[in-house]
Amino acid sequence: MRLTTLRLAAITAAVLVPATMLIAQDQAPADPAPVEEQIEPNQSGEEAEPTAAERAAAPRDPLEIYADLNLFGEIFDRIRAEYVDPPDEQELIRAAIQGMLTSLDPHSGYLPPIEYADMREDTSGQFGGLGVEIIMEEGLIKVVSPIDDTPAARAGILSNDLIIEIDGQSVQGMTQDEAVEKMRGEVGTSVKITVFREGVSDPLEFELTRGIISMRAVRWSMEGGETEGEGDIAVLRLARFSEQAFVGIERAIEDIYEERDNVPPKGIILDLRNNPGGLVDQSVYVADAFLNRGAVVLTRGRTESESARYDAAPDPLDAQLAEVPLVVLINGGSASASEIVAGALQDHKRATVVGTRSFGKGSVQSIISLGPDGAMRLTTARYYTPNNRSIQALGITPDIEVRQVVPEEFQGRDEIIGEAGLEGHITVDGQEEATVGSSVYVPAEKTEDTQLQYAIRLIKGEESDPAYPPSGE
Repeated sequence: MRLTTLRLAAITAAVLVPATMLIAQDQAPADPAPVEEQIEPNQSGEEAEPTAAERAAAPRDPLEIYADLNLFGEIFDRIRAEYVDPPDEQELIRAAIQGMLTSLDPHSGYLPPIEYADMREDTSGQFGGLGVEIIMEEGLIKVVSPIDDTPAARAGILSNDLIIEIDGQSVQGMTQDEAVEKMRGEVGTSVKITVFREGVSDPLEFELTRGIISMRAVRWSMEGGETEGEGDIAVLRLARFSEQAFVGIERAIEDIYEERDNVPPKGIILDLRNNPGGLVDQSVYVADAFLNRGAVVLTRGRTESESARYDAAPDPLDAQLAEVPLVVLINGGSASASEIVAGALQDHKRATVVGTRSFGKGSVQSIISLGPDGAMRLTTARYYTPNNRSIQALGITPDIEVRQVVPEEFQGRDEIIGEAGLEGHITVDGQEEATVGSSVYVPAEKTEDTQLQYAIRLIKGEESDPAYPPSGE
């Protein structure tokens, strides 16, 4: 089989769809001194064969490329005709596309239609559902808390309720993801859940109509008092950079000032630990909440359209927070958009960064829609902090390194090298890479959280370090 002109045109058209979304050991012994190599003059006068590097850099003849595409077509036909069982041709082609993209770097890949829909739901931070935060406990689904102003909250679902059936089907044997999938669905459709509540003899049945649920991107609390959850230091925990990230920060600040009768907190701790990143624009908005000018992040790609500078601008929010000290917490699980924010606030001397080295994902992915066939995630640029630092495979180094006290059962399993440990990761010429791990462990109890407690004591003046407060620009 040969690729027809029509098929080649279709492939080209798919590649040209515009991007619509941006997602963000010990040292070896030194080599011996080089020995000067004597190069014999070319006596024959013939041109030397190009090196492998020169051949790789030279543009290929289009006929060679089409020959390779013909090879793909021949293999595809042989599989269809001779494989022991009749294959699914669509899955074969999608697997080939996936292999082509994943060969580039760990973050490029193909998104089939269902995965693309899930990704859009994830980045939007909204979905059709009931509005309950849950965990799996002894094979049952336990409600951590109903989300305010959602179908679950309005129906009277309470924290610690155990969901035992969904639409008449027992949750025994279901995974948490399977239970979540059954409770989510199209807005306006209904679902029946059966709940066991402590102190109530008979199970309770609820019929709920699914609504639009906005995932809570930011949680906040006041710390630094004698009792957990009390004090005058605001802790903002940002879980990921979905479309709800900046809105969540803005609302949290508004709620904090309202609770304190417009008295500013003594300090703010922005907790980005184990935040895997998300949307680049949201990282810019979040950093801008604390900055009134200057670059937030620089991106550089092969094309001019992929190279840009994103700046902060004065606004009422950063004016309100201008005199409030800021500490940012990071660890080995803080990646991508988290590193953009931490790097920007660190470079501008707006915040003191505390914790352990971040993940080191310094590349930007564009999500390119392929219509009904899903989408492709393609790395299109590297990003740099305002001081022109690339953190690719290196990460953000905290101003003050504070390690957690890791329980014995987790020791040795709590650290990851990060981006530098991923096979096929993008490299930056001349830049060092991480060679040792960084911990991702965060205790569930705030009183046992060494990094958080250090940040609180730092703001209260019970700890001191030359990096706090940072000397502003």
